[in-house]
Amino acid sequence: MQRLEEIKFDDMPSGFKCKEYMDSDIKKIVYQGVEGAYSHIVTQTLFPDADTENVNTFEDAINSVLNGEASYCVVPIENSSAGIVTDIFDLLLKKDVVIVAEYDLHISHCLLGIKGASFFDIKIVYSHPQALMQCASYLKEHPEWSQISLLNTAVSAKKVKNEGKIEQAAIASELSAKLYGLNILDRGINRNSNNTTRFVVLSKEKIFSKASNKLSLILELPHEKGMLYNILGIFVLNGLNLLKIESRPIAEKTFEYRFFIDIEANLNSANVSNVLEILKNKVPFLKILGNYCSNN
Repeated sequence: MQRLEEIKFDDMPSGFKCKEYMDSDIKKIVYQGVEGAYSHIVTQTLFPDADTENVNTFEDAINSVLNGEASYCVVPIENSSAGIVTDIFDLLLKKDVVIVAEYDLHISHCLLGIKGASFFDIKIVYSHPQALMQCASYLKEHPEWSQISLLNTAVSAKKVKNEGKIEQAAIASELSAKLYGLNILDRGINRNSNNTTRFVVLSKEKIFSKASNKLSLILELPHEKGMLYNILGIFVLNGLNLLKIESRPIAEKTFEYRFFIDIEANLNSANVSNVLEILKNKVPFLKILGNYCSNN
């Protein structure tokens, strides 16, 4: 597998431009799924006046940005109950896009069926794998239901509507019920009242603002004793607050990992420049995923 190119630290942070991302010349905003998907809800919230387009996959959404068809794309990156969306993390690793904004959406899943269907008719439930995970405790109470994963919650609702089978149900949003003319058989089935999904806005233009206070990185560390401890110490000694760390296995290396790190920082900070300069001699791979404003 071809190794990803390392960032040229001599050019940092000049590879990024300090500007606001909400330009007036927005071409199009792309999201994965269909109308009624949670990504669609976030897109409409952040860009109410923009031209929007839906695509089939996360990679399609990112490619639309990279080829210039869209200014930005909106994708989910993690859920407070089910954890990270691994497909997005893997795409952020290999695609030349950056995070320019984030948005937290409270998620309340509904069980949807066709008109005339009752709760007791259900035999098959469709939804996105993350939604099925978020509703796991509810679904365990109904072991007689088969669970089938699809690309999107709203895609699941559309399938149930189009096929019109009384034994089929979808786990999706209340908006999906309205858009596709489905009955809400049960509400709030994720059971976690704090269930929240974090979405990010991706751009091919490396931009951040003076107000940006969250810096996301990918680090690949040498497989040496105490290396993670030493690297984390660099952030601490430079007064940078670590907000999050996630690990993902490196496919081409046995039991070795990359780390996704969120830091409370701005690229213009002297402390950040110092940390990046130190890291260039200590890690074999680093990628800046973006510098943007935190929701918190």
